[in-house]
Amino acid sequence: MQSQQSELTQRKNLINTLYEQIYLLKHGKFGASSERYVDEHPQGRLFDEADLSTETQAEIEAADESITIPEHQRKKRGRKPLPKDLPRLEVIHDLADGDKQCACGCQLTCIGDERTEQLEIIPAKMQVLVHVQKKYACKGCEETIKTADKPKQPIPKSIAAPGLLAHVLTQKYQYHLPLYRQEMMFQGIGVDIPRATLSLWVIRCSELLQPLVNLLEDEILSYDIAYADESTVQVLKEPDKPAQSKSYMWCFGGGPPDRFSVVYHYHPSRTHQKAIDFFEGYRGYLHCDGYQAYDKVKKENSEDITLVGCWYHARRKFVEAEKVSKKPGLAKYIIKEIQHLAKVEKAIQAEQLKPEAAKRYRIEKALPTIKKIKLKLDDHHDKVSSQSKLGQAMTYTLNQWPKLLTYLDDGRLEISNNRMERAIKPFAVGRKNWLFANSVAGAKAGAIIYSLIETCKAHSINPYDWLRHALTELPSCETVAQFEGLLPFNFKDQKK
Repeated sequence: MQSQQSELTQRKNLINTLYEQIYLLKHGKFGASSERYVDEHPQGRLFDEADLSTETQAEIEAADESITIPEHQRKKRGRKPLPKDLPRLEVIHDLADGDKQCACGCQLTCIGDERTEQLEIIPAKMQVLVHVQKKYACKGCEETIKTADKPKQPIPKSIAAPGLLAHVLTQKYQYHLPLYRQEMMFQGIGVDIPRATLSLWVIRCSELLQPLVNLLEDEILSYDIAYADESTVQVLKEPDKPAQSKSYMWCFGGGPPDRFSVVYHYHPSRTHQKAIDFFEGYRGYLHCDGYQAYDKVKKENSEDITLVGCWYHARRKFVEAEKVSKKPGLAKYIIKEIQHLAKVEKAIQAEQLKPEAAKRYRIEKALPTIKKIKLKLDDHHDKVSSQSKLGQAMTYTLNQWPKLLTYLDDGRLEISNNRMERAIKPFAVGRKNWLFANSVAGAKAGAIIYSLIETCKAHSINPYDWLRHALTELPSCETVAQFEGLLPFNFKDQKK
């Protein structure tokens, strides 16, 4: 009997696990992609990971305790005014001469006008820059000839001016437009630029921009708070690897708040060596998810690195578990408790608390909630199948627990790794458009350009404006100070 009961339990767990996988696959294909929590099945579903009889509705409602956010005057929503820096072209609408006569016989006098604004667009067009270098000669001795210098170009002997190169780079890496589509667009305006040429331009520009990425790396490692994440990329022509295999794009961030930098690194595998090499000698906090590579980073760096876990990453696992549960239970309870932690962070931001004040506020408002989560997980961990989504979520959270507590130690730290996930998201979106990198050189070039574009965005700098400026000035740079002056956050200061 005991053997039969054990076999039935195993089969039940397997059925539940398979059901969860099927439901999540269907939800991923046909459901909403937003992570916003919605209680979409109050009546329950057929299967559940466990019958948590100790869970009560009162506990769930208590988890939704409110956090007071300072009052503010809500502004009336309306149409935003059009940017003042856009050029204005006035289109005058006047009465016909015959309509300027009043019925009484007097001539009408203009007393003012009514103005409305519309947005108009001028389609992209090419123009040819003709560099004219004046030549001078001495008519006396007829020996001296001088020719005016032409500015050094980003790509010597190329037809591409800095503005065109910046356009190609931003179209591909900011707006995710593959080179073959850009080739078609150029043909549409009467210019034939083969994609092979465009690809060569991208690689040459990346080589020119590489020193700036090196400086961004120095900025990240100079500060005691850093971030890390990674994503996959397919490279067709990679030595000793089949075309369908996956490589990885690592994303690191950090630096002082006013010099925050983002750096991408291509690597042929997800092995931890890339992260270890990057953070060699680093001392400070590292925001990350639960990937074991970051534990290796900490171990290899003589424990000088303190890992900061991501509460929102843990939350996602409970959201998945809640999606396949038949009734409100532990998953919903944990989700609501983590939402409470998020409200604490929102209040800190609204009050613009300094680091020490933020730390005290977290200890007062967030720590009691965290203790409740820990008690609940400890109480139910052994009652739930480790193969179920809920069991996996609980195991992940408990394994990450010391890291999840770290953000309480310093008011500068963040509750999640969302900052780096936002930085790597454009790469994931772009990958859906261009699908793969053709070569290792192309993947490395993409890493360099993504690094600079995302750093621009972190400082509200227009990537095209910055790239055009940088590609114009870089050929003449010789000293470290000149290169540093071209970094995005310094460009922001120059514009002021």
